[in-house]
Amino acid sequence: MRLSALLSVPHAGEKAPPEVKDISILSREDARADGDVGAAAIFHPLRNDVFEFLTTDIARAYVDLNRAPDDFRPDGVIKSHTCWDVPIYRTPPTAEEIALLLDRYYRPYHSELSIRARGIRVGIDGHTMAASGPPIGPDPGQPRPDLCLSNADGTCPQAWIERFAFRLEQALGIEVSLNFPFQGGYILRRRYGDIPWIQVEFSRAPFLSDREKSRGFRQALRTWMKDLDEYF
Repeated sequence: MRLSALLSVPHAGEKAPPEVKDISILSREDARADGDVGAAAIFHPLRNDVFEFLTTDIARAYVDLNRAPDDFRPDGVIKSHTCWDVPIYRTPPTAEEIALLLDRYYRPYHSELSIRARGIRVGIDGHTMAASGPPIGPDPGQPRPDLCLSNADGTCPQAWIERFAFRLEQALGIEVSLNFPFQGGYILRRRYGDIPWIQVEFSRAPFLSDREKSRGFRQALRTWMKDLDEYF
């Protein structure tokens, strides 16, 4: 039985867009390190467990779907450097190239999120995070929890996120942090007008294999959504 959930995985892609491939100096390894390594292995197996699933093959280093469309910081929507402070381009993309990237990859993803949310109970934005904070981020050099759930202090009811944390702790045998080190990105803040949203960030630390993380997440998600039907 499929769950009434929309699972978004915006940072699992590893490809460079053809529009900027000629000016990119980023290696495949550095592009991958800037994205959510392991996210595909953890979340993609659940594509048949939920009613709606959305991802992309474009790397986060080139188009960050979890940023505002007017966020042009070095680590914004069209980045100049990765989160590890590695330069991405030989020469900066032109205004025309940036507009193309937003029109071809960014806006269609957000349009699809809105369309696919219709009739769905909850959205899950699935990510992985480095085991300690990278140079560009909210917590440089700091160790991170095994798993962080975020609701930006309001993109879903507090009772929901606390119950989800409980079910994840049961299924995975770990402690789950709420809104630390991440409070929820742009997807949550922009899209929660459609449906409630929760952001999930698995640490890439090898406390479990990606396959074990995926299995535990599936178990917790199914149990939690049953809880929503029965108690909330």
